[in-house]
Amino acid sequence: MAVSFSRFGGAALLAAAAAAPLMAQQPMLPPGHPPVIGTRLDIVASGEVNAVPDIATIGAGVVTQAPTAAEAMKDNARRAAATVAAIRKAGVADRDIQTTSVSLSPQYRYADNQPPVITGYQASSRVSVRFRDIKAAGPVLDALVAAGANQIDGPSLSIDKPEPLLDKAREQAVATAKQRADLYARAAGMRVKRILAISEGSSEPMPIYRPMPQMAMVRKEAAADTMIEAGEQKMSVSISVTFELE
Repeated sequence: MAVSFSRFGGAALLAAAAAAPLMAQQPMLPPGHPPVIGTRLDIVASGEVNAVPDIATIGAGVVTQAPTAAEAMKDNARRAAATVAAIRKAGVADRDIQTTSVSLSPQYRYADNQPPVITGYQASSRVSVRFRDIKAAGPVLDALVAAGANQIDGPSLSIDKPEPLLDKAREQAVATAKQRADLYARAAGMRVKRILAISEGSSEPMPIYRPMPQMAMVRKEAAADTMIEAGEQKMSVSISVTFELE
């Protein structure tokens, strides 16, 4: 939180120590705004809400190797098609399946004082899968491994419709700014006359990323299904509010 006071018309400047970083970023008043004849107070406040993520995004890939490029790509395409078929069979809609990369690269053998020799080719392909039922994501991942996926990472957890939650955080931020303005006004023997300007600094959800070790996923005889726990996610908004005191 940052706050600063200033008296327009040449009067003395009063500022809290926390206000120093804010002075260079004070919100500009709109052109043609009525002149301020009282004391200006700038406050930075934030609002936060917690919510349970309802979207899990996971990357699934297939890596294959073969003596020739054509064989590597053919084998990769076959196994990749099997993994995508497993995803669709689990009820994931086409809009939630996206190919993110396809690559082919030669594999080399190196020896001292000798030029590299190509020994084969490695093909890889990856898809991003968005699960709208987080609890069902774990068993689907196990099915992907059984279908041929040998690279899995994630999940990245998010909220499908964050705006209503961010609006609650905005309301909380404004309420906090007004409470602090009243507190500073009383401490200075003044009162809040009006709000001059409000600007929003940031309004983004903070996604949670939890690495999933590949070795834990590549098990055909696991003791239990893979589990994904949603937990909670923080949604925050920061605003700058300019008040006029009298």
